[in-house]
Amino acid sequence: MSEITAKRAVVKQAAHALFLVFRIGSERFALRATEVAEVLPCLPLKPIPRAPDWVAGVFAFRGAVVPVIDLSALTFGTPAQARTSTRLVLVDYRPDEGAETRLLGLILEQATDTLRCDPKDFQPYGLDNREAPYLGPVRKDEQGLLQWVRVSDLLDERVRTLLYPSPPLDLMLFEAQP
Repeated sequence: MSEITAKRAVVKQAAHALFLVFRIGSERFALRATEVAEVLPCLPLKPIPRAPDWVAGVFAFRGAVVPVIDLSALTFGTPAQARTSTRLVLVDYRPDEGAETRLLGLILEQATDTLRCDPKDFQPYGLDNREAPYLGPVRKDEQGLLQWVRVSDLLDERVRTLLYPSPPLDLMLFEAQP
């Protein structure tokens, strides 16, 4: 391999990003791996009364209470199936550039694959889906269409206020004082 060819390969690799691929039913979706903080097995959750059906609950993680949403229930109204490949994926949720980054749990089915590709391969699909602004552009490959899920657009203001009250809940507040 010539030095020029090697440099081109490095530049091409740098343009690629890593995505976590998962399914909702038979449809494929992807999250940018840089937004994924941790992938866990499904854990028991404490439900939140009067929350939308797709809010699965909360759990304690490293001293903080983390809200969890079921992406299948949010997107198609059907809860994720309990499979061995269903995961609780913690993402760095930040609704806008000026906001604090918070952990958000996502219940994702078949979250076991990754894909490295150029983000420019994802193209708008021509619909203005205001009810699901988190569903981004699509990428066509040999398995069909893969849709990018934008973490920052997952929660509207009402649900964000419910899940992230001010000030943030901290488990240290719940410990008994001596």
